[in-house]
Amino acid sequence: MSVLAIDNLSKNYGHVRALREVSFTVSKGTVFGILGPNGSGKTTLLGIVMDILKPTAGNYTWMDQPYQDAIRKQIGTLLETPNFYHYLTGEDNLRIAARIKGKGEEDIPKVLQMVNLFQRKDSKFNTYSLGMKQRLAIASTLLGDPEILVFDEPTNGLDPAGIAEIRDLIRQLNKAGKTIIMASHILDEVEKVCTHVAIIQQGVLKTVGSVASVMSTSGTDTVTHLLIEVSAADNAVLKEMLSQMSGIENITVDENGLQLTCSENMNTAQINKFCFDKGIILDKLNLKRKSLETRFLEITGKQSDR
Repeated sequence: MSVLAIDNLSKNYGHVRALREVSFTVSKGTVFGILGPNGSGKTTLLGIVMDILKPTAGNYTWMDQPYQDAIRKQIGTLLETPNFYHYLTGEDNLRIAARIKGKGEEDIPKVLQMVNLFQRKDSKFNTYSLGMKQRLAIASTLLGDPEILVFDEPTNGLDPAGIAEIRDLIRQLNKAGKTIIMASHILDEVEKVCTHVAIIQQGVLKTVGSVASVMSTSGTDTVTHLLIEVSAADNAVLKEMLSQMSGIENITVDENGLQLTCSENMNTAQINKFCFDKGIILDKLNLKRKSLETRFLEITGKQSDR
């Protein structure tokens, strides 16, 4: 089932084209990451599908219907940190949020448990860590038990511990049956929590699909590579010898040996045979899994549009 279907969305701000005919669908039960450099159009896209901004062209549907009040009540949204009251407790802040929403006050104990803040429900908001504050913000989106959650940069500004907290929480929410749509520029976090990803650059959708397919598929306008780690008794000799092998495009040296950047038609068996025929026995030969960061740079060519 399609939770969100986006069809040729465009958004112009004068002469600036923030989005250019973007189309993709989000399936039920996925954690869908909208990934792109700062200024790529991610927040604009979320603003449009949440009916905060109006598109210049194109349309979208939620669960095969236009956006309307009945749909809105099924979506929990965190596009910016809520203005919680610093000298009220976490529980009291959620009570105010529920009254503003007009629903979900009875859910407060449950959502505090879900975000692991029940033991701190009577603590004032200003005593919370950054990670706890963000978890309380996510708890506010869970009031009313929405089926869909939409987050814009949910780990922005957090330290590594806070990022890990939010990452684990997103996984738990997905296991509980929530469909999650999140925009982020942090590649590592998207790779760790998302099942699907759309990569946007300068308002243009560059690729979309499952994280595994995006990392393994060669685009028609990009060159992809294999990363292979090798080592031997004498890595200096190994490097000199491998520099003569066709298909190896770059060799770097680190404390673990050599890292080879190879064309996609290479494989570890070819490298092993080449070395063996030259009289060198390898003590390490690993094919490294391509990271989302590697694939992202292959697609976009750079990390920032600014």
